[in-house]
Amino acid sequence: MAGEPIIEIVGENILEFRCDVLALKYAQGWHGADLAVSKALKLGNFWEAPLPGEYRTLTPDSASRIAAPLVLLEGMPALSKIAYTNIRSFAQSVISHLDQVAPNVKHIAMTVHGVNIGMDEREAFLSQIGGLVDGLASANVLPELERISIVELKPDRCLRLMKILQEHNLHRPIKRKSKSPVDSNAPLAMAGSKTEKPHVFVAMPFTDDMEDVYIFGIQGPIQEAGLLCERVDMDVFTGDILERIKNRIDSADLVIGVLNGANANVYLEVGYAWGKNRKTLLICKNPDELKFDVKGQRCLIYSSINDLNKKLCKEIQIHMNP
Repeated sequence: MAGEPIIEIVGENILEFRCDVLALKYAQGWHGADLAVSKALKLGNFWEAPLPGEYRTLTPDSASRIAAPLVLLEGMPALSKIAYTNIRSFAQSVISHLDQVAPNVKHIAMTVHGVNIGMDEREAFLSQIGGLVDGLASANVLPELERISIVELKPDRCLRLMKILQEHNLHRPIKRKSKSPVDSNAPLAMAGSKTEKPHVFVAMPFTDDMEDVYIFGIQGPIQEAGLLCERVDMDVFTGDILERIKNRIDSADLVIGVLNGANANVYLEVGYAWGKNRKTLLICKNPDELKFDVKGQRCLIYSSINDLNKKLCKEIQIHMNP
């Protein structure tokens, strides 16, 4: 009889984490954790990379510094084209492909996907968990699996992901049954569905002191309004960053421009949003930092993160219900 595996959040280095299989994406190029793995494995340009929907397995040697004895790479679309549906499909494919190549696996490790390219953290994570749970619905799939570890280095993110698991009772053992276990959990069932939820694009500086402003001052109110909160971290992308930015601004229900520090990239993104006639909300802590081309525009001025949270809750309702 199949066991009831658990999903856990672990704060460790993915290269050093001991597990039976390390499952990662290959988004038609190396990024993040998979980039670190490729360097450890010394993979050059002359290997058969998986296309979207394909997979490859690799066996690290003792010199690679990778603790897992088996690495599974799931082919995904290019980073600029990844959507929540792709994340859900990725997770489900990990389960189905491992059932083919390592059916007796007991412990799978992976990183969380989507959040490092600016996708809504909650939606991306629930999409990934939903795909895993979907894949494990049948008692015949990976019958000896005991746990799936989501490995994340950032302590703050670990705590947020743990909270999401607990809020949706996903920290408990997964019940195997013929009908998908997500059917009784509406947020999990909808995450990564083909019908994309409305989203807000946030143009802001990517500095350490702005992280709490984003998480607590901006992301919270947006998610409470039932919208997805997205941004694009330029440090993650290479040549396709502009495509991602333009696509997400084009489809956004609202664009928020955080003008702290007069960041040139933020002004560029706000200008593009204006050119595309997107609803735009400007935010700034110090009005003296505003440049001449936005000084004539209405700007939400805040004094603290808590003040921003309260003001933004009201502003979002105004913008979304004119």
